[in-house]
Amino acid sequence: MEIALKKNQSFRLSVDLIERLKQLAKKQNRSLNNYVETVLLEAAYHEPNAVTLAAMKEAESGALNNEPSLDMSSIEAMEKSMGL
Repeated sequence: MEIALKKNQSFRLSVDLIERLKQLAKKQNRSLNNYVETVLLEAAYHEPNAVTLAAMKEAESGALNNEPSLDMSSIEAMEKSMGL
């Protein structure tokens, strides 16, 4: 089993962002550190494949069930455009 080397690093983030990250971490029963690391790993290494990209474009266009276009500018905007 390989152990990943880790290094401490400081970042300056807004208080509002830190509070929001804490809320999201708590919803998933994760520590703030674990949650932020997971989000950053996903952002740094996840690249959707061609099928996923096509599905995202279809969803954004509103072609699905004659639904209005999804606002993909942020998670909150997407949820709002979905009526959530």
